[in-house]
Amino acid sequence: MRILVVEDEPKLAEVLRTYLQAAGYEVRCADDGLAVMPLIVDWSPDLVLLDLMLPGRDGLDLCRDIRANTSIPVIMVTARTEEIDRLLGLELGADDYICKPYSPREVVARVKAVLRRSAADPAPARTHGAGGLDIDEGAWSARLDGVPLDLTPVEFRLLALLASQPGRIFSRDQVLDGLYDDRRVVTDRAVDSHVKNLRRKLAAVRPDGELIRSVYGVGYRLDLAGSADASP
Repeated sequence: MRILVVEDEPKLAEVLRTYLQAAGYEVRCADDGLAVMPLIVDWSPDLVLLDLMLPGRDGLDLCRDIRANTSIPVIMVTARTEEIDRLLGLELGADDYICKPYSPREVVARVKAVLRRSAADPAPARTHGAGGLDIDEGAWSARLDGVPLDLTPVEFRLLALLASQPGRIFSRDQVLDGLYDDRRVVTDRAVDSHVKNLRRKLAAVRPDGELIRSVYGVGYRLDLAGSADASP
């Protein structure tokens, strides 16, 4: 599998290249934000390790562009650990965060975890179809009212979880268990961000209703009726 490492510190980039190649990945590196999108188009990586602070274009701007045009998993790497940066990165579609300083072995482990989660699960493939929503977990595809949904891996898992039992209220802890299998520390606000992004994409297809309902102090449920006058 192909990993694109976007890092403007040559020593760090070379360390990541060495460890990822030792893990069996094909690796290319970019040290300028302006080179990233052309590389994605020409080389089609399976995952992007994206530094936040870059010459040319910053990582958040690039993450927005990558997510708008592809479903390639993105792991953001940054020394800026403020909650607003972490939240903004998740809102833009990042699949994971790694904060500097980091262990190269941790980076490899995170890459494996994200790729494992984003890969289609061959057995058994589950499908959900009700209320105009069709999800095929084997094909990693989702449609609403016949319109394909361009979802990040995290958003797809979130929708599949809620659609597995429409009307059931899933707590934030249950959502976290369904989204992440590596027991990382993820805040409630991060979950809220993923829900917000998913709601926006669903609303783009069905603007007259809210399919994902918040139940205050409890969690979230999928309301496939999605009517504007449904209970909050």
